[in-house]
Amino acid sequence: MRVLIKGGTLVDDAGEYRQDLLIENGKIARTAPDIKAEKNDTLIDARGLLVMPGGVDAHTHFNIDVGIARSCDDFYSGTRAAACGGTTTIIDHMGFGPAGCNLHHQLSAYHGYARGQAVIDYSFHGVVQHIDDAIIDELASMVHEEGISSFKFYLTYQYYLNDGDSLRLLRRLKEVGALATVHPENNAVVNFNRRRFIEEGKLTPVWHARSRPLACEAEAIGRAVNLAHLADDAPLYIVHLSNGLGLDYLRLARARRQPVWVETCPQYLLLDINRYLEPDGLKYILSPPLRPHAELDKLWQGIADGSIDTVATDHCTFRASLRRELAADNFTRCPNGLPGVENRMALLFSEGVSTGRISPSRFVALTSSNPAKLFGLWPQKGSLLKGSDADLVLFDAGRKKTIYHADLHDNVDYSPYEGFTCHGWPVMTLSRGEIVCQHERFTGHAGHGRFLHRQPFTCSQGEGLR
Repeated sequence: MRVLIKGGTLVDDAGEYRQDLLIENGKIARTAPDIKAEKNDTLIDARGLLVMPGGVDAHTHFNIDVGIARSCDDFYSGTRAAACGGTTTIIDHMGFGPAGCNLHHQLSAYHGYARGQAVIDYSFHGVVQHIDDAIIDELASMVHEEGISSFKFYLTYQYYLNDGDSLRLLRRLKEVGALATVHPENNAVVNFNRRRFIEEGKLTPVWHARSRPLACEAEAIGRAVNLAHLADDAPLYIVHLSNGLGLDYLRLARARRQPVWVETCPQYLLLDINRYLEPDGLKYILSPPLRPHAELDKLWQGIADGSIDTVATDHCTFRASLRRELAADNFTRCPNGLPGVENRMALLFSEGVSTGRISPSRFVALTSSNPAKLFGLWPQKGSLLKGSDADLVLFDAGRKKTIYHADLHDNVDYSPYEGFTCHGWPVMTLSRGEIVCQHERFTGHAGHGRFLHRQPFTCSQGEGLR
């Protein structure tokens, strides 16, 4: 079957082109200024629209069990919401398994969660919750047999790694061809502050943010960067950066040509600490927390100057009603995380491209091509090249649309972006040539999404990112 997209402006991470795009058997077959339609072609009129690679969200948490609750978006509702926002690939960060479990345990569990449910293509990041000889030996088979070429470890929470174990892990990941991703917060600082605030009766949502100050995150970033340097410059990816001091540490690492990349999220670009002072401040609890407003401008500068490589979401949903039930009088009982997978593309386009902060090509790099390159999916994903999967989003740059949760497709009961008016909106999403959303109406189906066996990591994947 052929699908012909005519009259649009193609945008990739390198530029903009007034060309048509032909899809055959779910792949991009050709791009050219004027492709003639054949009798049985499905035609898509893209006049006045931008035709871009579908989004790659490299940081979601679907169906995650955090001990006190399980997130309300599974791999069906979560990928449905992603598709309706223009995202065509997700890479999910697997949650912790039972104490002492091996790496394959959670991989098997997550294959079970996603198989037959995902509506767009997906992969997983491995999760490392302890280090011993068996785990070190198991990493190679996860990369080369299972297609899992990135692994997350934590510097806080129940299964945080100490410096010695982090160093050992970083060295091994470099050896086996995997990218280390790290949640950087200083565990001792977090626990010290939480105990102190509990004793002092400081339990409203704003004290969540104050228990995890930006220096707590920045210190852990600096420590992770230095450990990676000591591990023969093991490649390192910092997730969900929220502050300018941490970004400065990363700039220093790059100045010495260390292989380090960094992600931020829309919440850290658009929301600030004052949200915790609202009557429903529990809705905004996540870690790292929202920061003082001055930090937003520092991150936008990193977006503009290339210091920040990707924009993901850290989508992790718990209903506001559940948050109130569990933590009405104590922020420490509130499960962490915000929704965002459906609105990532529209928010960044509106606040980035429509305001003139970034170009459309930089938008594609941040939301699609850079994560595809870093995580072993390029050029299958994030590309308009011949032979790439026909994962596409058509954007109407002139359309204004206000976000209301009632219009969204997730399973949560609120949006942190309620009432935001976006200038520019996705009007169609195609996954491997199949229309899965059109004018905010979901047209896909469970089980369309396929697991992506990712390529081993090499530092060349991250060189020259736009």
